[in-house]
Amino acid sequence: MFPHRRQRKAEREERRARAQAKFQERACQAFGSPLSTIPGAIGKSERWWCQQYQWLKETGYLLRPRYAPGWVPSWKGTKKWWAQCEDSQVPAMGHVLDATRMSDGVFVTLKLITKSRHPYEIEIGRLFSTEPLASDPSNYSVPIYDVLDVPDDHDQSILVMPLLRPFHRPRFDTCGEVIDFFSQLFFGLRFIHQQHVAHRDCMGLNIMMDATPLYIDPYHPQDLDMRRDFNGTARYFTRTRRPLKYFFIDFGISRRYAADNSAPLEYPIWGGDKTVPEFQKSDDACNPFPTDIYYLGNMIRENFLLGLIKNALFVVQTKRGLEFMLPLVKDMVQDDPVKRPTMDEVVARFDEILKELSSWKLRSRVIYKEDSNIESLYHGVVHWTRRISYIVRRVSAIPGS
Repeated sequence: MFPHRRQRKAEREERRARAQAKFQERACQAFGSPLSTIPGAIGKSERWWCQQYQWLKETGYLLRPRYAPGWVPSWKGTKKWWAQCEDSQVPAMGHVLDATRMSDGVFVTLKLITKSRHPYEIEIGRLFSTEPLASDPSNYSVPIYDVLDVPDDHDQSILVMPLLRPFHRPRFDTCGEVIDFFSQLFFGLRFIHQQHVAHRDCMGLNIMMDATPLYIDPYHPQDLDMRRDFNGTARYFTRTRRPLKYFFIDFGISRRYAADNSAPLEYPIWGGDKTVPEFQKSDDACNPFPTDIYYLGNMIRENFLLGLIKNALFVVQTKRGLEFMLPLVKDMVQDDPVKRPTMDEVVARFDEILKELSSWKLRSRVIYKEDSNIESLYHGVVHWTRRISYIVRRVSAIPGS
């Protein structure tokens, strides 16, 4: 790793530690808990999980040591910096936490949901997780392994799902890898629509990947760059060498319609993407299926075709070399939802685009615009070394093809 990149990483860790310490101080002022003044202490949103530790263990799911009864911070009484210890890592969202399935050691995600707020999430999740849909190769909806009813609370349940990570980390190496990503999303959303389900929030944060095949070392679910035991940086392969699967997640505001209702009308529900054109103009009921098309097209436009995108949760650097997607994406994000293509049309047009791309183009490097000249040179040399190796070994330019 370049020295200046190590320095930037250290600065990010320090800023994150300061922000977390400030959060703990504010939590102490708000809730009057002396524990919250201790850096790395259990936060208010985490205490609920601590209370469920034994029940979840009896159910077959083990939380990390941080949440165990009688937890003593590993840095206590040592000279270790608390922010660099595994058991100081806190979840980004209080209602989502990682765990280990005790029967086979598989890492999973636990999501606490309130059924009165999201009455269809379990139903739709189970729809895509039950045969014959579960094994359909076009199904890219996150599987639900289990649904746990919270004791003494009939309005809350926990969904057990695979441990996933954001689709953009680690970075894409080749155009073929991006093509594989787009292909899975297009087939996946078409499949969702074919089941008469509108996702209604299929923006970037709700598209994730199962990176298990990618990683040599299990990564930490809260600090994605680190190994799970925090003993160094997690190592990984490229997507070309180890193909993976992407998933649509979070069906909390999704709806399923009757098979003969091809153009349902729903009043706007604002998801994570606040730029939907039809929602800006009025609060009238509209067809949610073209809105899904916009969400997906805008995700591609912002994350792969425009300038640097930043928001409160993550940073995605846009790239060069993918301009061939512009005509299709432009149609997907038209202001008039009636003019947007259906997912059948999107898939058909994408197939035509793919036919025009040479193997040379598919193996070409995705260039990240924020890279310095030195970083770009380094990535270029590494890329060409891999590229020659893949050609010699006849590794497909599109992962999994």
